Amino acid sequence: MMTPAWVPRGFKSNTGHDPGRHARHLYMRRRALIILLVVVGVAAAITAAVLLRKAAPPEAVRLLPPADGFVYINFKSLRRAHVFESLPAVQFDPEYDHFVQQTGFRWEQDLDEAALAMHFAPKAQASATGELQNGTRFSEVFSAHFDAAKLQAYLKTLAHNVDQYRQVDIYSIPLPGRTLRIAVLGPELVAASNTEGPYVIQGIIDRSRELAYPFRGPELVRSYYRDIPFLSLAWLIAKPPASPQGNSVLSLPGGYQVFFPPQTTMLGSIRYAGGAQLRLAAYAAGSSEAQRISDQLSAFLALFRTIESSAAGNDPDVKAFFESVKVEQKKNEVELTASVPQGFLKKVVSETPSSPQPAAPPPEPKKPAKPSRKHK
Repeated sequence: MMTPAWVPRGFKSNTGHDPGRHARHLYMRRRALIILLVVVGVAAAITAAVLLRKAAPPEAVRLLPPADGFVYINFKSLRRAHVFESLPAVQFDPEYDHFVQQTGFRWEQDLDEAALAMHFAPKAQASATGELQNGTRFSEVFSAHFDAAKLQAYLKTLAHNVDQYRQVDIYSIPLPGRTLRIAVLGPELVAASNTEGPYVIQGIIDRSRELAYPFRGPELVRSYYRDIPFLSLAWLIAKPPASPQGNSVLSLPGGYQVFFPPQTTMLGSIRYAGGAQLRLAAYAAGSSEAQRISDQLSAFLALFRTIESSAAGNDPDVKAFFESVKVEQKKNEVELTASVPQGFLKKVVSETPSSPQPAAPPPEPKKPAKPSRKHK
């Protein structure tokens, strides 16, 4: 630090004070204060970004229309967790193989994010089996790496009509009982919807052309996304409308069904840290409805534990999984949590059939031997 020009070199006051030393001291204090402010500012920016990311859903979800349920899967994080490396080889149908040949796109290596909106139909809710597929419509937004020219050329071969909306081509592909509309929103963004009319896909295009404010998105997602655990690989937010019987039905693999009281919102999430962390939460309209859900889940869990313990024997991974399952109630919220050991995941994946094998034809019945004729 240079001594100020107005101070003669070597000058000291009658008290022995050195003005140059005092100026250097002030400079060092000012420099330390600036560094401290920069560090605090960077820390505040990082904290704000983390909090904003936790409170704001991904962009693919924010583009979706209002719906009864939403599903999000982060395939990029799943690849980082080496999930796909344990999957058995799958034999795809010829249509998918043709799609790969024409576009060069493979979902297991090129798909980064998938966001799905479910539009439940009342007639599907009234089904005695609880199946929703027949009446449910879907809208999707995919974030992926693809060749836009090849993809658009492939879509033209399938579409019976190509409309343009805000300089974006909408490919209308006929399907049994409905029409699938697909739009390429950008270099790494594709939207699709099989709802009635073009208005849903047009709304997705409108939102993609607006500024991506972090707190936008469907109302149901905005209301409950803060309850999704941070860094979840996949999550679900759903509020199915009540059926004419007065209940909402959640169909589970194996034909099991769980009936929820009306106005129940369901949240599910999966995190991965050496093993999968599962969480399923149900937000009921009141504490009595939550108690009913808790009793149903506890009874279902007890039945499932009995069946699996007799089937799996003394398998330590299976035992650890079922011992980790817990059901807790807090006022109008019921939460089911479970830890899935890595060994249990490998067993589930390894036992999954790679492709359906055709049944062996029944053996042909043996024809009775013809009696030999003796020549006389």
